[in-house]
Amino acid sequence: MFVVCGEALMDVYVRDSTATGLLLDARVGGSPFNVAVGLARLGQPVQFLCPLSQDVPGERLMQTLRDESVGTALVARNGAATTLSVVSVGATGVPSYAFHGHGAADRQLTVDTLPELPADTRVLQFGSYALVVEPVGSALRHLAARERPNRLIAYDPNVRLNVEPNVARWLPIVQEMTQLAHIVKVSDEDLGLLYPDEAPAVVAQRWLAGGAHLVVVTRGATGSEAWARAGHATAQSLLVDVFDTVGAGDTFQGAMLTWLQEHDALSPAKLDALSVHDLSAMLRFAARAASITCSRRGADMPRREELQ
Repeated sequence: MFVVCGEALMDVYVRDSTATGLLLDARVGGSPFNVAVGLARLGQPVQFLCPLSQDVPGERLMQTLRDESVGTALVARNGAATTLSVVSVGATGVPSYAFHGHGAADRQLTVDTLPELPADTRVLQFGSYALVVEPVGSALRHLAARERPNRLIAYDPNVRLNVEPNVARWLPIVQEMTQLAHIVKVSDEDLGLLYPDEAPAVVAQRWLAGGAHLVVVTRGATGSEAWARAGHATAQSLLVDVFDTVGAGDTFQGAMLTWLQEHDALSPAKLDALSVHDLSAMLRFAARAASITCSRRGADMPRREELQ
């Protein structure tokens, strides 16, 4: 069982101007929400741990989780509003985001209100801005520290400076989480924001020395890299007609975890036993999944049969 922890929101796309305003298209989203749906579509048992609003967007988020067979037993409801992320997609398909979420529903989690995890939980996936806003950030970091001896911890920083613009706020939290996580996946864009003067290989080796067993860096159209005890592997991205890249990193994360599950590698010892050949195969599988998402509008992750 995977348990994905973090935010859920509505991505609001600006489609066009009208005589009286703007034409908007609101879609369910949020990086951890996407990872949970992506895992479910790839046939993995998964629960989502996040407070959701009782408003109309919150109801739509809940309905999506049910429709996608994502477990909702760990979802608490509250009266705060749903976070809105206004998305503008540039000519290259790369999205930019403006967040409206201060005091929103997905931030209303405290250490005292953390739910009890299912007994069959094997992996806890953490990510994105939920780790750096309060009170949810402190609660999730507490959960990761508490569960690390018993369960595998996966982490994707997914830095969003338009939520928390102060890089100095992100740095100690990323350091803390990379020391707690067994698996770290990060984009080269995030590394450029966090450590502009360091090569990705240097950062990856530091994280491995600090406690991680697998570090993966995604590089968009130029491919991905993985570092583990066995060594270093690379893979190319697949050439596709890109509609947009919304959800590509989340798809990569869910597919990578799926590959590790299907190859019985979800333990620290099994991660250490992965060969360079294994790492390359994992990266290629995740890249194939991400390429499908890039070929479609929004975070429309593939299903398992699409990756046969």
